[in-house]
Amino acid sequence: MGKLIWLASYPKSGNTWLRAFLHNLLRNADCSFDINSLTSFCIIDSLVHHYAHVAAQAGQASFAPSDAAAVARLRPAVHRLFTHASPDNRFVKTHLAFAPDHGVPTITPDATAGAIYVLRDPRDVAVSYAHHLGASLDATIALMARPGCRTPPTAAWVSELMGSWSEHVTSWTGAPLPRLHVVRYEDMHAQPIKTFGAIAAFLNLAPPRERLERAIRLSSFKVLREQEKRHGFAEKNPAAASFFRKGRAGAWRHAFDDDQAAAVVAAHRAVMERFGYLPGAQRHAG
Repeated sequence: MGKLIWLASYPKSGNTWLRAFLHNLLRNADCSFDINSLTSFCIIDSLVHHYAHVAAQAGQASFAPSDAAAVARLRPAVHRLFTHASPDNRFVKTHLAFAPDHGVPTITPDATAGAIYVLRDPRDVAVSYAHHLGASLDATIALMARPGCRTPPTAAWVSELMGSWSEHVTSWTGAPLPRLHVVRYEDMHAQPIKTFGAIAAFLNLAPPRERLERAIRLSSFKVLREQEKRHGFAEKNPAAASFFRKGRAGAWRHAFDDDQAAAVVAAHRAVMERFGYLPGAQRHAG
């Protein structure tokens, strides 16, 4: 029985890119890993079927994904179920904030070995998330500033407690975890060898430089986007035209007006300054 290594992020912050890199690094093949098979190494924590399975094991006659309190009560058992999936530690993707949910921790301490947390400039998150949701940019900026925000449940997904962007980042980067590695999306772009190499080192991996470079190349945004064009991507929101759009850092400058930029900064200034997203701010990621 292993423990869980969380791959955590606010939505549209680079989680899928991280998962693709880890699959390509561990698989060490000459062609890019299928994006629709990313669950082979990495569990997605908020799928309804995990909770329905645990509820059935507990003798519950039915399970309602819309019952957030029931989901919260089942979550520790779901996490312990994940630990039995392999004798080794398992990666688990999550967009949950690290916070109590109906009095129950969203991340189960005794099942956890550590976490990699990916964050991204909230202005770029807003642009990407708006396209993902099929929502306006103004509505998405407001959503990201809403304290205690939750995702709505669907037939496939239970509701996730995310909080605002600032609450999410703060919850994870200050989390009492056995081990935590924080990485910025922008550094994945600007310094890929250093940044992805540090991720590998955090996982106690020491790949030869050639293997590391190949995993980075096979996980590039261009490769992932081309895969989606050819085969689709199961994790794409039906409201979105595509999951992989541009993947650039700083694209918000061409999408925002002055009021929208000011609204994001007003809502998230302290955390943006902490992680170097405002001019002259001190960076603390790593």
